Amino acid sequence: MLRRLLDAVPGARLRLVGSVALAFCATAASVALMAVSAWLLSRAAEHPPVLYLEAAAVGVRFFGISRGAFRYVERLVGHDVALKLQSALRLETYTRLARTTLLGTRRGDLLTRVIADVEAIQDLVVRVWIPFASSAAVLVVTAIGIGWFSPGSALVLLGTSVLAAAVVPWLTRLASARADAASLPLRGRLADSARELSRVATDLVAYGAAGERLAAFTEIDEELRRASARSAWVRGIGSAAQVLAAGIAVAGALVIGGNQVHDGTMAPVMLAVAVLTPLALHEALSTLILSAQTRTRARAALARVEAVLDTEPVGSGDLADPGVEVADPALDVVGLTAGWPGAAPVVEGLSFGVRAGEKVALVGPSGIGKTTVAATALGLIPARAGEVRARGRIGYLAQDAHIFTTTIAENVRIGNRDATDADIADALARAGLDLDPGRVVGEGGESLSGGEARRVVLSRLLVGHYQVLLLDEPTEHLDAVTASALIDDIWAGSSDKPVLVITHDPDLVARCDRVVRLA
Repeated sequence: MLRRLLDAVPGARLRLVGSVALAFCATAASVALMAVSAWLLSRAAEHPPVLYLEAAAVGVRFFGISRGAFRYVERLVGHDVALKLQSALRLETYTRLARTTLLGTRRGDLLTRVIADVEAIQDLVVRVWIPFASSAAVLVVTAIGIGWFSPGSALVLLGTSVLAAAVVPWLTRLASARADAASLPLRGRLADSARELSRVATDLVAYGAAGERLAAFTEIDEELRRASARSAWVRGIGSAAQVLAAGIAVAGALVIGGNQVHDGTMAPVMLAVAVLTPLALHEALSTLILSAQTRTRARAALARVEAVLDTEPVGSGDLADPGVEVADPALDVVGLTAGWPGAAPVVEGLSFGVRAGEKVALVGPSGIGKTTVAATALGLIPARAGEVRARGRIGYLAQDAHIFTTTIAENVRIGNRDATDADIADALARAGLDLDPGRVVGEGGESLSGGEARRVVLSRLLVGHYQVLLLDEPTEHLDAVTASALIDDIWAGSSDKPVLVITHDPDLVARCDRVVRLA
C-alpha cells in the first residue's frame, strides 16, 4: 500500500528524501552548536586574543539560527508530503466505499478507520521515517567527527548511541506492541459505543437500561486507559535506559579524553567537546522510543484501513449512471431470487411489472424480503438469479432516509447536485412543503415534524426528475391525515411514472392499482 501511495503522489519520494536531509541538517546543527559552544568556552578560559574566538562565536550564532530554520523548513516539507499521502489514501478509501453497499463493519468503527486510522500515514512519515533516518545519519557523522581527535570516545559514543537509537526503541516496541496494537480496535469499539449511546439515549433512559450501557462504555474506556498506561510505562523505562546510555557516553568520554589530555595526545580544549557533544546527540535520540511505538500503532491502523480496501465490494455502490429519460418508463422483475450477501435468499422466483402511471404495492410480513427486492432493483446488492430491468431514471424513497444537519436546500439537492435554487423551490412546492430553503435543520432533522421530514425526502425525488419511483414505507410514523396528504402529493407528481410502493399500510395498499404479495 505504501508503495502505491508514493506512486500516486507526484514527487513524493523526492520530497521525502528532502525532508530527511532537512531533518539531518537541523539535528546536526543542534549537535554542532553544542560542540562549538564547548570548544568556545574551553578556549575562552585560556584567555587568548579575542580574534582567536571570532570564528567560533560566528559558528555558535550560525548553528543556533540554522537549526531553527532547518527544522521549520523540514516541518513544512515533511508535513506537505505526509498530508498529500494521507489525502491519496483517504481518496482511495472513499473511492472504495463508493463502490460497495455493505462492508460488514459497524459504523462507529468504520468512521474511526476512515478518519483516525487513515491519518496514521502522516504519523508514519513525520514521526517514524524522518526521525529514524535523519538520526542515524547524524549519529554516524558525529561519531566520525569525535573519532578524528578521540577514537576511544567515538567508539563509546557509537555504542551508546546505537543502544539508545536502535536497541532500546526496539525492545520498547516489543514490550508495548500488544498494548499499542490493541489501542486501535479499542478506539473503534469506543466510537461504536459512543455512537450507540448518542443515537438511542432516549430509549435507554426510558427503559432503565442507561446504567448498563454506560457501564459497558466505561469498561471499554478503562481498557483503553490501561493499554495507554502500559505503553506510557514502557516508554518511561526506555527513556530511563536512554538517559543511562547518555551518562555512560559522557563518563566514557571524560575518562578516555582525560587520559588523552594527560598523555598529551589531545588538546585540553577538545576535552569539553568530547564530553558535552554526546549530551546533544542523545537528546536528539530521545524521541525515537516514541517513534518506535508510533510505528506499531501506525502499522496496525493502516492494516485496519487496508482491510477496508481489500473487502470484496457488494453491489454497485454509487450509481455511475442512474439512467436516462425515456418515453416509456417501466420496471420489470423477472424470475428474481434475492438475498443479502452471506445469508440465504429471502425471495425466489419473483416476477411482476410496473408500467407508466401504474401504482403497485409490494406487501408481505416483516422480514419477508420487500426492502431486499428494492435494494436489488437499485443495484445495491446483486441478484442471486433472474434480473431487474428498469427503463428510465430510478429514484428511491428510503424507509429511514437521513436528514443532514444543514439547510433544507442542501438536503433536497442530494437528489440532484446541479439543481438551482429555482429547481429546489419548485420541488418543495410540488411536495407540498412551505418552508424556507435556507432554514437549517438539526441533526437527523430533529427540528422537522415527521411529515415535513418525509416531504423533504420526497423533494429529493422530485428535483432529480426520476421516472421510476421506489417508495419504502412512505407513510411510516405519520398520522392518517398527514399520510393521506403526502400520498395525494406523491400521486399527483407521478401520474406518468411507474411507482412501486413497499408498505404495511392498508389504506395505502387500497389506493394502489395492483398488489404483489410476498409469502
